[in-house]
Amino acid sequence: MKRWPMYTELQTLKNLGFSKRQTAEKLQVNFRTVSKYWDMDRDTFEKTTLNRQRRRDLALYEGVILDWLRQYPGITASQVLDWLKEHYDVAVSERSTRRFVKSLRQKHNLPKSTAKVRQFIAVEDPPMGRQMQVDIGSVYVRDARTFSYRKLYCIACVLSHSRYKWGWWYTVPLTSAQLVAALEECFEYMGGMPAELVFDQDRLVAVDENYGDIVYTKEFEQFRRRMGFSVYLCRAADPPSKGRVEAVVKYFKNNFARHRKFMEPDLWNDDFLAWLTRTGNARMHGTTKKIPAEVFLQEKLFLKPVPCTRKMLTPIVTRQVHKDNTIFYKGCRYTLPLGSFRPGRQVRLEEENNVLKIFDDIDPVLLAEHPVSLEKGRLVRNNNHGRDYSDTLDTLQKNLLQKMQSGEAAFFLQQIRQLKGRYVRDQFHLIDRLLKDFSPHACQKALSYCITNSLYSATELKDACRYFEGVQQQEIRELEQDPKVVLLPSVKTQKRPLSEYADLAKGGETP
Repeated sequence: MKRWPMYTELQTLKNLGFSKRQTAEKLQVNFRTVSKYWDMDRDTFEKTTLNRQRRRDLALYEGVILDWLRQYPGITASQVLDWLKEHYDVAVSERSTRRFVKSLRQKHNLPKSTAKVRQFIAVEDPPMGRQMQVDIGSVYVRDARTFSYRKLYCIACVLSHSRYKWGWWYTVPLTSAQLVAALEECFEYMGGMPAELVFDQDRLVAVDENYGDIVYTKEFEQFRRRMGFSVYLCRAADPPSKGRVEAVVKYFKNNFARHRKFMEPDLWNDDFLAWLTRTGNARMHGTTKKIPAEVFLQEKLFLKPVPCTRKMLTPIVTRQVHKDNTIFYKGCRYTLPLGSFRPGRQVRLEEENNVLKIFDDIDPVLLAEHPVSLEKGRLVRNNNHGRDYSDTLDTLQKNLLQKMQSGEAAFFLQQIRQLKGRYVRDQFHLIDRLLKDFSPHACQKALSYCITNSLYSATELKDACRYFEGVQQQEIRELEQDPKVVLLPSVKTQKRPLSEYADLAKGGETP
């Protein structure tokens, strides 16, 4: 029942002599409601009840809220409610305000905008053969066998001038090797390659932007060097910078893939290439108003020839180099030159006329050749691989003597060479590092200490160097703390012969 008619009838029944309970039954309201308004006069009722009802009706403030929404498109319903409470003393719930604001946005087409609208400027198409944009997209299609949806991945390429398109579809996420193989297929399809390729900051292409010194993935870096094209890497989260290929990906998904049933990858890609010839490159482009296939006939003349005809689709055989400088291939071990191992290093293998060629995985350098063994479990080795062609021990010892410049050093090094046997080279290398890490004074003191105590070892020399270096540093700190103490250079006093003192005792004169 409306508030004002209820109050009027309540007061009428009260004047006719009805009790509160009878009035509640007559009006079909709660007894407490009747008690609340039983002794309330008209002015009090209008002030406390009707005004509260008016304040809860947001329709009264529709014009004010619309002005706020138009002036501040990103304003939230919580802010609207707070401003209404601040300026108009409105008592409504946040949920009601949120619904009312939402209805106003829909009614007056006032979408919520939280960011500034980015401004763009049209740029001219690059010259023919200059640029191609590349991107990867995904779409869900219905599988004709299982009648369920499955995800397909697509790589899309488009020449920026002619808008000539190419693409390929995959059932699994792409790897860097698949991306490289797809690009080589694209170059073969187009009969050449552009001077520049534009990519997003995808993990298949680049590992780190590195402040402009881009770190590419291993597979893509090898491909880029071999082909000789330049790369333009878009800024992170900036798809409009390669808007041509973004539109192509959307075109592939909406005009070819949508509502098409998937059977198998080969059949799907065959249908896609036929669609490119029939529709994708044969229809007039909406922006250029030209047919891409016709413009491509001219742009094709400006494409660079592909420098290498070897297709990356042929499997690349790689092996990891083990700590003993060997690799495994078809059940056998093959040696590499001493020093080839480093953690994580891989090499590329090629077998030709029963000869296994081992190349460096980054630079095309031939590391070793071996005849392929038909017997499993063999170690196929080259005797030259076990030899160390680095500096000889005599050369290392001679270099150390020149650096140490001490007569004691020759004796110390000779003793190490006799006592340490197969570890002499490691000992000499450690001594060489000690001469770089510690001061000459500490090294000389340590050398004298080791010889005095018959400690003929580089590790003992290292511990002694640490000790005397610490002593020297402590003395320097003490001198810095006491400025009155001045460290004088060591002076060698002159010694007189005893005969002069005897002459002086007899009364003679000293010279």
